[in-house]
Amino acid sequence: MTQSVRAYGTRYHVSGGRSLPILSKFLKGALVACLLSAGSVSVSQARSLAGLPDFSELVEKSSPAVVNISTTQKADDSKLSIPHGMNPSMEDFLKKFFGDNGPMGPHGDEDRKSLGSGFVISKDGYILTNTHVIKDADEVTVRLTDRREFPAKIIGSDDRSDVALLKIDADDLTVARIGKSADMKPGNWVLAIGSPFGLDHSVTAGIVSAIGRSLPNENYTPFIQTDVAINPGNSGGPLYNLDGEVVGINSQIYSRTGGYMGLSFAIPIDLAMNVIEQLKETGHVTRGWLGVLIQDVTRELAESFGMDKPKGALVARVMPDSPAEKAGFKVGDIIVKFKGREISRSSALPPIVGSSKVGGRVDVEIIRDAKPMTLSVTLSELPASEDLALNGTDGHAEHRIKRIGLVVSELTAEQKDKFSIDNGVYVESADEGSAARAGITQGDVIIQVNGADVTSTDQLAKIVDALPEDKPARILIQRDGSPRFLALRIAKND
Repeated sequence: MTQSVRAYGTRYHVSGGRSLPILSKFLKGALVACLLSAGSVSVSQARSLAGLPDFSELVEKSSPAVVNISTTQKADDSKLSIPHGMNPSMEDFLKKFFGDNGPMGPHGDEDRKSLGSGFVISKDGYILTNTHVIKDADEVTVRLTDRREFPAKIIGSDDRSDVALLKIDADDLTVARIGKSADMKPGNWVLAIGSPFGLDHSVTAGIVSAIGRSLPNENYTPFIQTDVAINPGNSGGPLYNLDGEVVGINSQIYSRTGGYMGLSFAIPIDLAMNVIEQLKETGHVTRGWLGVLIQDVTRELAESFGMDKPKGALVARVMPDSPAEKAGFKVGDIIVKFKGREISRSSALPPIVGSSKVGGRVDVEIIRDAKPMTLSVTLSELPASEDLALNGTDGHAEHRIKRIGLVVSELTAEQKDKFSIDNGVYVESADEGSAARAGITQGDVIIQVNGADVTSTDQLAKIVDALPEDKPARILIQRDGSPRFLALRIAKND
């Protein structure tokens, strides 16, 4: 039997006499309100009776380990500054966001100041924060909860993980308890303490929204996503679990306005402590490098590879003279396990590889031509830059492949040199048809179809003519400097 209940204009469904979690949450909130209005219990007692956490004791014990970090970057007259007499509306706009003592100063010629957070990890004064909090700073000042201030020395920082280690000359400090981020699950309660907009020791709470998030240009950090309110100034501050243990470092937010919108990201403390140990020992961080460019396996790509379901990291390119090339990896391989750990999505692979020991030999389970196999690879150190700078160019000798609505041209010697490839055809245009539906666009270079290298426009046309209808074919293209696979399905009316 199904019933429905309305509360504040929202309908909640109850099945079999048991309320869904959203109704339970509503009833708990109503219980708190009723108990408080009756005046028979305190706020903490009412929340406890309703099954909601009371963070007050956690905050009281943990706050002394949280610090405010302020930095100063000395003015450089040689740098571009905001000119005097600028448009008043633009000046007001900048002051609204940065204030009179913002990054460029009121007239662009004063010292730049910024604020952030951090937390103490040792009694003798080691402090953990974000790299972007102290980047390019000439002076770093740490303020404790008792209002004492200390100049801080930057021991080391790592741009890729956005983790930095500071040291102040102090003893017997309150130390934050370090937990295990690997134990965190979506739905766990978490709490943040920091200095948003310079407001010291502000406390906000929420839940873990997701784990292992990969953000653009942040492939080596599997972020913890939360709905904890995080704003400028919270960066570098701790994220606690209900046991009062630090499980993350608040680092980034997703926002269209510059303020909190419910999407906050923290660096897992397990990763951060590994970085800190390396910074202490050597002053820099090394990461394992496999040397492949990868992408997710979509449902249609999985079908084209003969897989039951999408999983793993699809190898779109093997870097020359890389550990992967030496171990025998090939384009089209699907990595499903690395060091015995399942790779469900491509985003799971870089953090595992990066945290692996340089020079260590590991087994990698792959799927090649629909068959499982294992490769053994010796990892080397991740290069300083993996960027591939490839430029687009115009094509020649156009060839129209009507069946999929594609116009392609042969690659010239100059184009091959610019794209750093030996074979392929250049896409001049993708009209309405199967190619456009697959995501192929002007400027792409088609390199392979179903594992076969594309060597000319005529050969591509023959391959396309032989493709069956309503069955996905995997197309390897190169776009904006990166290879990727697309699934091309030719409809019956094409």
